[in-house]
Amino acid sequence: MRTIRYIIQKEFRQIFRNKTMLPMIFVLPFIQLIILVNAATMDMKNINMILVDKDLSTLSRRLGDKFSQSPFFTLLKSGFSTEEAEEKMFRNTTDMILVIPDGFEQQLYREGKADLQVQVDAINGMTAGLINAYTTQVINTFTYELVSTSGGNALINHHPKNITMEYSFWYNSELKFKYYMVPGILAILLTIIGMFLASLNLVREKEMGTIEQINVTPIRKYQFIIGKLVPFWIIALFELAFGLTLGKLLFNIPIEGSLLLLFAYAALYLVAVLGMGLLISTLSQTQQQAQFLNFFVLVTFVMMSGIFTPAESMPHWAQNLNYVNPMAYFMRVIRMILLKGSGFRDILGDFVAIFIMAIAMTSLATWRYRKIA
Repeated sequence: MRTIRYIIQKEFRQIFRNKTMLPMIFVLPFIQLIILVNAATMDMKNINMILVDKDLSTLSRRLGDKFSQSPFFTLLKSGFSTEEAEEKMFRNTTDMILVIPDGFEQQLYREGKADLQVQVDAINGMTAGLINAYTTQVINTFTYELVSTSGGNALINHHPKNITMEYSFWYNSELKFKYYMVPGILAILLTIIGMFLASLNLVREKEMGTIEQINVTPIRKYQFIIGKLVPFWIIALFELAFGLTLGKLLFNIPIEGSLLLLFAYAALYLVAVLGMGLLISTLSQTQQQAQFLNFFVLVTFVMMSGIFTPAESMPHWAQNLNYVNPMAYFMRVIRMILLKGSGFRDILGDFVAIFIMAIAMTSLATWRYRKIA
């Protein structure tokens, strides 16, 4: 234990002397939380729309005002030409066109229904789906208000008054996408420190030739590996605490579950990614090679982990690949604990999976390290 303690002390000194690694440890979390959480959001605001009102009736003006008053839509202009509005969509200056045809009000009062045309720029399918959902919500609100004030009109016969709907959103009642993103960014931070920085630190010893000097000393290899990896395990847990504090202060993220349970799972998760970082370091001779390998693995893990959209939306073959993706487990668990307040029984399966992965990755990396050292 004394030998391991001395190695850990030496590693901490080297880390704090490294002018390149310090900003990545202490500045990176702050920048990622401030910039990425605000930039990488699915909340749609300021949807640029053009209103083509060919009816020029009281109802058409009321419908146009309904969109103008919505916090999601920005009315660029109103006009009469559908072709001119479509030309602006071709030039990417508008996201949506609402066409109110001639005779809209008359048809609505006479038949109880009327047609509207909504054209949405669907280059980004997810954005188009959200715009369509917001548009439907505004039109439904307009229809409900119209029914409530229609008196004896025929329109009221098509919308019974005795049907009411109440919505209840669990775990994120305000529907803030930032609550969903902050835990995801924290998962990426832990992976960067546990896998990326740890592997670079080990390869740096190999590149400088100091690892050969260590190998001829009485230090056992398991002592060297533990002494090398434990400092990054401690730093990563500190980053998690720091990130949770920033998330609470800056974005007021909910913390419904047990922080002790979260840190216990994070500690086990870090063993798995540290083993992966050690494996990458054994496959690399230079820091540049390690960076390329880390980048490939990290990007693949991040894109398949469900950082932006649920992993359940992926094809089945991609979901099967996630069984060996440790970040997918941690991404799910951190959101369950923070947002849902899940307990140990709820994440028992994820605990077992990451425990097996930690043993497998650490054993493989240690075997590979012994083979080449």
